[in-house]
Amino acid sequence: MATTAALTERPNSVQGRASFEIVHRGCTRKWLDTADACSAALAFVRGEFDVEGDLVEAVRFQLERTAGARRARWMNWIGRWAPWRLADLFQSRARAVREIRFHYDRSNEFYGTFLDSRMVYSCAYFESPGQSLEQAQYAKLNHICRKLELHQGEEFLDIGCGWGALAMLAAENYGARALGCTLSARQAQFARREIDRRSLGRAVSIHDMDYRDVTGRFDKIASVGMFEHVGRPRLQAYFRRVYELMAPGGLFLNHGITMPASAHNDAQGLFIARRVFPGGEIVKLEDVIAAAERAGFDTVDVENLRRHYALTCRTWVERMRAAKERCRQTVGEEAWRTWQLYLAGSAVAFGNGGLNLHQVLFSRQGAPAALPMTRDYMYRRAAAGTA
Repeated sequence: MATTAALTERPNSVQGRASFEIVHRGCTRKWLDTADACSAALAFVRGEFDVEGDLVEAVRFQLERTAGARRARWMNWIGRWAPWRLADLFQSRARAVREIRFHYDRSNEFYGTFLDSRMVYSCAYFESPGQSLEQAQYAKLNHICRKLELHQGEEFLDIGCGWGALAMLAAENYGARALGCTLSARQAQFARREIDRRSLGRAVSIHDMDYRDVTGRFDKIASVGMFEHVGRPRLQAYFRRVYELMAPGGLFLNHGITMPASAHNDAQGLFIARRVFPGGEIVKLEDVIAAAERAGFDTVDVENLRRHYALTCRTWVERMRAAKERCRQTVGEEAWRTWQLYLAGSAVAFGNGGLNLHQVLFSRQGAPAALPMTRDYMYRRAAAGTA
């Protein structure tokens, strides 16, 4: 018989906003009180207990409660040094494809249950707290294009283009000729259909291919939510290849998750590596900038959007939980539970500073000044289009 226990009053916890419902006999309240993050997550995924109410607050409460437990420290040690991290040193191209498709090829219909209508699966940009997800994602796409000073007729490359939203907006709102690449077959198929539907075939092309196989030179390049799949051992090669693809006087914006300089991988990272993002690795901002500058880039601008990502992830969790039946029908109970837990944990991490989201703008070292003297240009309104 299921039993329910409400969250007790604690710092950074809100009494009455969530409760744990024990479903399986093997999952006792006493065990849950001391379980490490990875073990508790796996029990939730298996359906041994449920959370009623605010899942983000429940995850925050569980992490705070068990942070000092001996088992939690042991699991954090495993998360930091486990052999799966060593395997990432030897990632082949075939393995990269498998790992990307494991996450992104789940189901376009599933992602459509919690993403906005443009299918943007990265941090939104909330110009005010009350903005809708639709408005905030539209603002993010324009924020990137403005940072890049994207102009009519320029060649634009979107590395890891997802479902094609940024490439299509770059063509529609800024007149660019856009090329996107992704290793996800389902993303590429979706994007091509949308390009045809919007009659953008002359301005936008999406390729199911590795960014390392792209040829040509581009005036502006963006990589949004992709370099988390690169990993620290391959950062140098990643930035070197982007540098080779960029035309003289061009600009490159790298948008991705980073961890604070004092942080290290833990049991949460172990769960994500096993169940959500195999092969992924979160690096530190200092690693990003050092690798980029060694490849020949100059760091022009850095912006941390972690609070925006906390709100984005919370919104996705709420939408996913509201679409419970559709999610379960498209990807099954276990995947639905895994994704909502992963996003809830991410909302907590971005909210408390355990993770950051950095947009870093790069130019070639020694290149003529391609940007205005101040950052005002980044905040002017979009050239065209409506949310």
